[in-house]
Amino acid sequence: MAAVRKLQLCAVSPTGKHTGSVIFLHGSGDTGQGLRTWVRDVMGGDLAFKHIRVIYPTAPARPYTPMHGAISTVWFDRYKISQDSPEHLESINSMCHSLGSVIDDEVRAGIPKHRMIIGGFSMGGAMAFHLVCRYHPDVAGVFALSSFLNRDSVAFQATEDRLRARLPLPELLQCHGTSDELVLHQWGEQTSGLLHKAGISTAFHSFPGLNHQLSQSEMELVKSWILTKLPANTYV
Repeated sequence: MAAVRKLQLCAVSPTGKHTGSVIFLHGSGDTGQGLRTWVRDVMGGDLAFKHIRVIYPTAPARPYTPMHGAISTVWFDRYKISQDSPEHLESINSMCHSLGSVIDDEVRAGIPKHRMIIGGFSMGGAMAFHLVCRYHPDVAGVFALSSFLNRDSVAFQATEDRLRARLPLPELLQCHGTSDELVLHQWGEQTSGLLHKAGISTAFHSFPGLNHQLSQSEMELVKSWILTKLPANTYV
């Protein structure tokens, strides 16, 4: 197997003892630093915690088919942006392994996986679904903002298999703007429904009038949810 490619990271360190981690994945064409700046602009400050490290990886640059093969920082390739398209599993699987090394580094730093949350915006949310549902279902949770999975995604089957085996599944927080013109609200809602049917405990929140973007109210909801999953006073 080829060596796992190390990803460029930026991070917001906790102000106190580090007992939890959030890995937040950017959308297509962005960077980790770009997402951190966007979050900071929307919230009026960093997504920051006393005890949680927030990590923003950057996807490697690769040819992206929906942009006619132009080079872009994307987590994986797509044949087209559609629920009905097959998944580009080769690129998805490869990136799951690369992102797995970020999780492994946190484990080596003393953070158990049940004290980690994986999430993302747009394509980053889809990447988070694959990473958690198929490879790291023992994390504390997964969140996805303005994201969707293809209708026949292998992530659904992986989740159903885990349910049948009576193995634990993570919880999902999903947020989507009702005016999103790039990733349709109904795609996100259907993804949430299919993951719930597969066995994941889901919470889907619609944001009226929000397009394909972040909002302060959305990010405050995400921050509160993270704290319910990774509370400061119950670290084991």
